[in-house]
Amino acid sequence: MKVVVVDDQQVMREGLVALLGLVDGVEVVGDAGNGEDALRLVAEARPDVVLMDLRMPVMDGVEATRRIARRYPGTAVVVLTTYDDDQSVDSALLAGARGYLTKDAGRAEIAAALRSAAAGQSTFTAAVSRRLVEALVRAAPPPSATLPDGLTAREAEVLRLVARGLSNTEIGAALFIAETTVKTHINNAFAKIGVRNRTEAAVYARENLG
Repeated sequence: MKVVVVDDQQVMREGLVALLGLVDGVEVVGDAGNGEDALRLVAEARPDVVLMDLRMPVMDGVEATRRIARRYPGTAVVVLTTYDDDQSVDSALLAGARGYLTKDAGRAEIAAALRSAAAGQSTFTAAVSRRLVEALVRAAPPPSATLPDGLTAREAEVLRLVARGLSNTEIGAALFIAETTVKTHINNAFAKIGVRNRTEAAVYARENLG
């Protein structure tokens, strides 16, 4: 897995490069101190994943993520930042980030997030996952509203989280239910709405569940 590290603090950047150098299967193919240099690196090295800081000079991480997602869809972006406020999280995810970690994450957590992103999955810190769930609950229709295709309220809730890129493990943690229960809800929901995979389910959720 080829990785590019982007952070405007040289000490942090060098530390991340050294840390990732200890992870089996990871090759750091470049590092940059701002979003503009990151774009040049991505164009040259075509990494699998970019580990991206948010607040940087010249071009910030949100704009760099947006351009990478648009120009290089084969490269995933995982945000690693000090900030986990709603605006930072929302901006990064809307720009196309596939993961969001804070800088207190350890090597194992960062490595797992990079592997998930390279595999097309998403990884968020527990705090970010809770925020996503809270936002979805606020946006959910009232209990009296009729859900399409015979979905239960819990199945609809799980589908909304699938649409936000959460894994079964993350959904279970966010909703305080077992992962096996999540799988049951997903299987039941897929059968009801007639989809075969998470991508189709995400499209359905966005179009029918708000």
